[in-house]
Amino acid sequence: MKKLIYTISIVLFAFSTFAQDLTDALRYSNYHISGTARSAAMGNAFGALGGDFSSLSINPAGVAVYRSGEFTFTPSVDKISIDGTYMGNKASDSKYNVGVNNLGYVTTIPTGENSETGLVSLSFGLGFNKLGSFSMNMLAEGVNANHSLLSYFTDNANRSGLSSNNLDPYYERLAWDTYLLNYDDQNKEYYNDITDNGYGQSQRKSTDRKGSINEYLLSFGANFNHKLYAGATVGVHEVSFRENANLYEWDAKNNIPYFNEFNFNTYLKTTGTGYNLKLGVIFKPNDNLRLGASIHSPTFYKFNDVYNSSMNSSITYVSDGVTEKYSAKPDQQGIYDYEIQTPLKAIFSGAYVIGKSGLISVDYEIVDYSTSKLKHGSDGYNYYNENTSIQNAYKTVGNLHIGGEYRVNKIFSLRAGYENFPSVYQASYLNSKNMNSDTSYSTISGGFGFKQGNFFLDATVKRMMNDEYLKLYPGAINLAKYVTAQDNVIFTLGYKF
Repeated sequence: MKKLIYTISIVLFAFSTFAQDLTDALRYSNYHISGTARSAAMGNAFGALGGDFSSLSINPAGVAVYRSGEFTFTPSVDKISIDGTYMGNKASDSKYNVGVNNLGYVTTIPTGENSETGLVSLSFGLGFNKLGSFSMNMLAEGVNANHSLLSYFTDNANRSGLSSNNLDPYYERLAWDTYLLNYDDQNKEYYNDITDNGYGQSQRKSTDRKGSINEYLLSFGANFNHKLYAGATVGVHEVSFRENANLYEWDAKNNIPYFNEFNFNTYLKTTGTGYNLKLGVIFKPNDNLRLGASIHSPTFYKFNDVYNSSMNSSITYVSDGVTEKYSAKPDQQGIYDYEIQTPLKAIFSGAYVIGKSGLISVDYEIVDYSTSKLKHGSDGYNYYNENTSIQNAYKTVGNLHIGGEYRVNKIFSLRAGYENFPSVYQASYLNSKNMNSDTSYSTISGGFGFKQGNFFLDATVKRMMNDEYLKLYPGAINLAKYVTAQDNVIFTLGYKF
């Protein structure tokens, strides 16, 4: 199997490797639905409201709330800016993205002429909602480092006891082929010049990510007496994730003999599909109060990873002062298949309609991320160690969604919302504090809706804020803190029929 890295560092602070670990389990389990502009403006608090296509991915009973058919299309534009602070130095990068958050069709079939009791209507929904985006650029840079990727490679090579021909072709062998990793015949061990000379080099990590999680769904719902709504959604998830990363280390002060610089480049492309089932109900005890509950089964994913790496170096030989440049890459790209099972999710919702002009809505999601599982590696690997890490490192959290809407008149409405996703990390693991246990993900949003006849237009501006600590490479001692601000402009064009 691909090289597995099972140390406390992967549990406490995420970074990118080719091995599957708890970072992958979280990436494909922690959804932040984008959906329609109206839902986004109201913090996606639609579990008790329904009547919006995004609700089919939240509480499928929402499809039964529709009184007529509807078609929606939601494009969006966003800018994501990330500040990376590493060893006292701050670096920034940003990226623009244009995409489609939603495409949906709903039809409602009355069960009888002018029927208002018993089974009033049946509704069906077909389309997709975007559940998350991975697209971003990240940058971190620091000087006077006290560790190196070569230290990690050297430790691995010595621990393995392998000859140079049998070193990992995507990691240590690249350092060997570029003369960064050497062998001491007298002491029978591998070494590198950066570690032997006490470090002090500069480091820079740049990362370019693309991809998303889209849910293609088919929903069914039933309306009983305009009091009780029940529904089910069958969801098929399509995942694409691509990451190009470059770690650059260089001797800016020219204090390290032999070593000048190196670039370690990694490429990872992950594609996958998954399926799940959602069940939900909405109950209206009176005209003002609405209560909702839904349960989401785990999503059962099958993934394929395609990965590669390369390394370049520059070395000046002390004996003659000649500078040589070397490059290396594996003979072929790596391919690996595996599965992930995400956690079960329960959502409890409440909404209150204020007269004929306003409403407030709250959703509370309960998710136990420690139940995520990696499964069935294509070479028979069982992920026992990784799943143990997931159980011990993650915890149960409650995600909060709050939204409100004020109808100014029959054709114009104002909306606002807030979302908060607490950290999924335990405060400590193996007696070590986890810096990411204090981080969180939150959004604020506002927008408006305009309706004229059967046509409607919704617009939303949404800001996402997040901070997290990451290692630039496995085994790194220093952490980079990334502070993210993402601004979205979302529009939904719709037609009721």
